[in-house]
This record gives sequence, structure tokens and C-alpha cells, in this order.
Amino acid sequence: MKIYDISQEVFGCNVYPGDPSPVREVKLRIADGAVCNLTAFSMCAHNGTHVDAPYHFIDGGKTIDRVDMDRFVGFAYVAEHEGDVTAADAERIYEAANACDARAAERILVKGNATLTLEAAKYLADKGIKLYGNESQTVGPLDAPMKVHLVMLGAETVLLEGIRLAEVPEGVYLLNAAPINLGGSDGAPCRAVLIKWEE
Repeated sequence: MKIYDISQEVFGCNVYPGDPSPVREVKLRIADGAVCNLTAFSMCAHNGTHVDAPYHFIDGGKTIDRVDMDRFVGFAYVAEHEGDVTAADAERIYEAANACDARAAERILVKGNATLTLEAAKYLADKGIKLYGNESQTVGPLDAPMKVHLVMLGAETVLLEGIRLAEVPEGVYLLNAAPINLGGSDGAPCRAVLIKWEE
């Protein structure tokens, strides 16, 4: 078995333009005579590797604590792509995942500098996938992500953003991207991992 950590380290992570960056505060230090080391921190729910709940763009949509856990944990397919993901690209990726394992087609992760187009989002939403993930801090165009988010989150497809797949070959994996249980939140950080059983 091989485990790939596909998460960013929080305090050095990428941040969507305009979002606050994570801040660490050391409250206690053993070196200073304290009984233990103790850290406090603050961060945006969408810093680094994180998931978006429907409530992120849909008022009245499900918050992160109300999203079924099976959307975040299960078989997934990693595909490599650079540039815009068109509807034709989405169909090719989905069909490749389905040919490997129909369960893996429920969760699609795209490796590379890829941007999901509106047409591709509509295709994947119509397929009813549970999760879509990519390496960017947003799945849609950086300067105008709203329409893509509305399509995907409107179909209750959760979005896993800011993952790191450079060391991960294409193929089928077991994904665990369970978010921190932030009640009432529009998203949450997660420690995303992919697990591969050796043949």
C-alpha cells in the first residue's frame, strides 16, 4: 500500500487572492518554562487544501457539516490535464475513469494547471459525480469562478481545491478528503490523502 499526501502545509499554503492567510500564534513554549508547547491559529475556511460546500455560493445550500461523508471518502480517479477542461475533455476523463472502475468515476481529480470550463462543469454535474478536485485554489477561472461553482455546487458536487498531485500517477485510488467539521460553514480545510494498493 502507498499513501500520497496531496495536501498543502497550512502556514505556507496558497491563498485565493483577497482571502486572509493563515496565522500561527505560539501561546506556550517548553523552552520558556511552560508545561507544554501550545499553538493557536486563525485561517479562512478556503485556505490551502480545502473543500467547498454548496453554501459557499448558494444561500440556503448545505453547509459543510450537512454534506454526506461519502462524497469526501471513496474511490477516485486521477487524470492529468493542462489548460481549460472542455466538455470533450470532461467526457474523455469521465469515460476513462468509468472504464477503470465505475466507483472511481464518482470522484474526479485533475492533475496539472487545469481550469474547469462551464460546459465541462455542466457535463460532470449531469453525470452526478460526488466530488471534483484540482490543484488550483478554485475550480473555475481565477477571475470569474462563480458560474462554474453554481453549476457544480448546485448539483451538490463538492469541490476539493488546492490539492497537490505532482507525485501521483494517473489511475484509481481510495480518497480520504474528510473536512474539519465546521458547523454552519461554507467550506473547510482537510488533510487529503490518496491510497493505492500495490498490484
